[in-house]
Amino acid sequence: MVTLKTQAPKIDRWLLACVMGLTLFGILMVYDASVVMAFRDFSDKYFYVRQQAVSVILGLVALSFLARINYHRLQNFAPFLLIVTVFLLGIVLLPHIGVRALGAKRWINFGGFNFQPAELAKISLILYFSSLFSKKIKILSFLAVLGAVVLLLMLEPDLGTTVVLVASSLSIFFAAGAPLFALSGLAGIVLLAGLTLILTSDYRRERLLTFFDIGRDPLGASYHIRQVLLALGSGGLLGLGLGASRQKYEYLPESMTDSIFAIIGEELGFLGAACLILVFLFIIWRGFNVAREAPDKFGQLLAVGITSWIGIQALVNFASMVALVPLTGIPLPFISYGGSSLVVSLAGVGILLNISKYRVRKK
Repeated sequence: MVTLKTQAPKIDRWLLACVMGLTLFGILMVYDASVVMAFRDFSDKYFYVRQQAVSVILGLVALSFLARINYHRLQNFAPFLLIVTVFLLGIVLLPHIGVRALGAKRWINFGGFNFQPAELAKISLILYFSSLFSKKIKILSFLAVLGAVVLLLMLEPDLGTTVVLVASSLSIFFAAGAPLFALSGLAGIVLLAGLTLILTSDYRRERLLTFFDIGRDPLGASYHIRQVLLALGSGGLLGLGLGASRQKYEYLPESMTDSIFAIIGEELGFLGAACLILVFLFIIWRGFNVAREAPDKFGQLLAVGITSWIGIQALVNFASMVALVPLTGIPLPFISYGGSSLVVSLAGVGILLNISKYRVRKK
């Protein structure tokens, strides 16, 4: 087979266009889903959308910067970023530093801005493991670093982020050419550990039981998923119309964050929700195409990790919203309200776009 190498001078414009479209759509839906709560809590219906707009600006600055600098320069920065991430994950657990909300300590307040170190852990681990495996497959180093980060995440606790982080890390491990027996063994350990975490926690165990019996405890453990399904079912084929959601009037918990897909399905119907899923599938395809055409192993693994992270996070969100998996709190990339998630996700896309500039085409 003849291989023709050409350096593409421009970034993947289709990938950029889709991400920008989702981000702008996210601002619209955050305003739509949050207007009731914003007016109730702050007497200002634009409160949450203004914060989201600031996060979009910060995220686009990060995207632009990372799309311009050569991604190889990040390889030397990866160990330092990992150390900073572990430090932040540690101090978020300390009294008077970590901000507690909804039964978990996941945020650090910086002058009125809440930052979630768990989001930074996604991109820092992807960078570190891509750099590590681009040289040699080191299973013990992989297990030690991943285990330390997972332990800190579960002390918060944050099972949703842990699932995404572990899955994307295993994707890099697989793409690096890890032995099948090692990959199978790690997958088994992960499943066993996940089951143990679920069974040893009252609220996680209740969510699992609710998954198998949605009629269980309708005003308690199953209330959230019942309201999600009610929203999606009310949307029908074409939806109630943009802005016409009834579930956002304090019926649906987390309507502007983890459950925003239910509002989208209610207002835009099955067709609107299906179009959104297709856009995410297109982004995943473009991301893996960037990985396939990356000029070196570091770029390949980095693109695989970022694409897997975004794809797995979207998949888990969609699956939990339609009751294909037990309900778990995880934001929909580029759309859900949340500054840390949005900024870090756009930064990851910036790195992906940077890799696309150096892709090698094959005939």
